[in-house]
Amino acid sequence: MPLCPLRQILDEARKGAYGVGAYNVNNMEQIQAIMQAARDTASPLIIQASRGALQYTNFTYLKHLMMAAVEDNPDLPIALHLDHGPDLDLCKRAIEIGFTSVMIDGSIDYDTETPDGKHPPRSLQDNIRVTREVVDYAHSRGVSVEGELGTLGGIEEDTKTDHVLLTDPDEVQQFCEHTGVDALALAIGTSHGAYKFKHEPTLAMELISECRRRVPETALVMHGSSSVPKELVDEINKYGGNMPGAMGVPIPAIQEGIRRGIQKVNVDTDGRLVVTGTVRRVFAEKPGEFDPRKYLGPAREALAKLIASKMRDFGTAGHASDYQPKTLDEMKAFYAGQG
Repeated sequence: MPLCPLRQILDEARKGAYGVGAYNVNNMEQIQAIMQAARDTASPLIIQASRGALQYTNFTYLKHLMMAAVEDNPDLPIALHLDHGPDLDLCKRAIEIGFTSVMIDGSIDYDTETPDGKHPPRSLQDNIRVTREVVDYAHSRGVSVEGELGTLGGIEEDTKTDHVLLTDPDEVQQFCEHTGVDALALAIGTSHGAYKFKHEPTLAMELISECRRRVPETALVMHGSSSVPKELVDEINKYGGNMPGAMGVPIPAIQEGIRRGIQKVNVDTDGRLVVTGTVRRVFAEKPGEFDPRKYLGPAREALAKLIASKMRDFGTAGHASDYQPKTLDEMKAFYAGQG
């Protein structure tokens, strides 16, 4: 089974009223762990990579790791998604190496940098322009596109901004109609990284419901959705880490978001936490260990367990065989018919 279009995975999730996690990867062990979780729970899945991950893997290595994952898991619908693509050029590069979906983050002006290294938000019209360029290019190749309205705070690689702008529902319909995006990332008060909040968060859940009402056919996405479980942070700190006050989005809040209309749930930080805590523990308990398999192996197992729990929490489990994945050629014909 080839990689699946993101559009189809999210359309099916909307029909079934469940969410699909989008899990960030940087190396082989992370990919293996996520695939194991999907097999164990019979879940469709989205594996996503940022610009930094593509650079870290020199593009080619990630491509072939994903080809191996698909070959090893022929019965799972799998989308490969570019997370926070800053411009058309990187989106083109991702599509060239086989990504079935790209995110163009037109909400932030990556070409402009403030003195403190942050990127300012774009205007609505500029966001529409940048996003439409990517949609035209991607859809002509059968590739799905995610856009964003509003901005999240926090830091995720080079996605740095101190402007937190919640999505304006009055702009949502205009944005979707003028861009033709398949999915829309909403800013509802979540944030990137491990330090999302100083106390229990209050998210703009009603905003999800209002956006779903205005664009019933567009998939909705929740970014910054790692839960930063206390036990994972405690494990890191117990074995020499220093992460005081880390806090994320509680699972019940994510589940409410799914009930209100979210289909795609982005998770990155939690995977980093469980891998780091496990490696730290192995080094502390076995200081003479130097075989990478002896610490990356346990980290892989711990990550698979964590991701499987999220697949169950989001309602993804059991839906892998609900539909026959479409090809990019079929999606190309679908998009051509829309035009």
